[in-house]
Amino acid sequence: MATYYLEHSRELRRNLGAELPTEELRRLHRRQPWKHAAAAGGLVGALALGLAGAIVLEPWWLWIPCAVVAGFAVFNFTVLLHEVVHHTVLQEQSAPVQRALGLLYAIPSGISASQFTRWHLDHHAGLGSPEEDPKRHWLSPKINARWLKLLYFTPALFFIYFRAARRETSTYPAELQKKIAGERRVAMLFHLTILAAIWIFAGFDVALRAYIVPIFLVFPVAFALNRLGQHYDIDPSDPAKWATFVRGSWFWDIAYLCSNYHLEHHYFPSVPLYNLPRLQKLLLPFYEKRGMTPRGYGQLVWGYIVLNRKPHTNWEESGVTSPAPTEVAGSS
Repeated sequence: MATYYLEHSRELRRNLGAELPTEELRRLHRRQPWKHAAAAGGLVGALALGLAGAIVLEPWWLWIPCAVVAGFAVFNFTVLLHEVVHHTVLQEQSAPVQRALGLLYAIPSGISASQFTRWHLDHHAGLGSPEEDPKRHWLSPKINARWLKLLYFTPALFFIYFRAARRETSTYPAELQKKIAGERRVAMLFHLTILAAIWIFAGFDVALRAYIVPIFLVFPVAFALNRLGQHYDIDPSDPAKWATFVRGSWFWDIAYLCSNYHLEHHYFPSVPLYNLPRLQKLLLPFYEKRGMTPRGYGQLVWGYIVLNRKPHTNWEESGVTSPAPTEVAGSS
């Protein structure tokens, strides 16, 4: 297990401990299963409504927004899986229940729950290191070119992601590799079966609107934009700034199930998603003292694509604060 972040964040953790009252931290860490269930139920509802709208509504200006909702909903099942990984779902931990939830939440995006768990926990432990953080080491673009960055927003993302995951998985114990391979086969079989069934029984047009567009066109955008708000605009010299400070808003809180609070999540990984907005509000004085400037997704896209800033670097030093286009509604 990597230890890079642990070794480099001791002072940060002391400062954070002094910043927030102990009782408040206890409240923030309190797990409320009904809130997780409500988030999961809302996500299932959003997916169902998005798919129904994409199928029933004929005009493109109606079914495309529905397909976008469905695609973001599919992505957000990985957010629920992320909650399982950090044990923020149940008050009393149950390995069988967590295993079942992990498998269930992994299926929509076609990934392995076991691979995601190991990959993500290693990411936390190796944060800040170009080598020990597997996401940074294998998944981040190594060539700072706009064409390569834009590929992450297209169906090419699936090849990029699974290639990165395969390389990292090859370093795992043989038993874990076997488990991951089995889970991937089941996920792929599930998706191929769903696509084939829709195509055969409802026709290509329905398959296009209810599956191909949400999965292959919308999901990569949701994934790439979410990742852009995680660790690309950082200050490598300060562990407090190894994740990007993205100011919360009602729009992105809903669109990303509060996974847009990635900086706060790395500070306190065991805080459930529904408590992250509160955590950010409490940390605003800390951010001000550290001179941390909030970013919005529009500003991040501007810096990353238009200004061609390099990932995992300090964009402020590169001038990302220059005028940017109007933010997407609801962002800061």
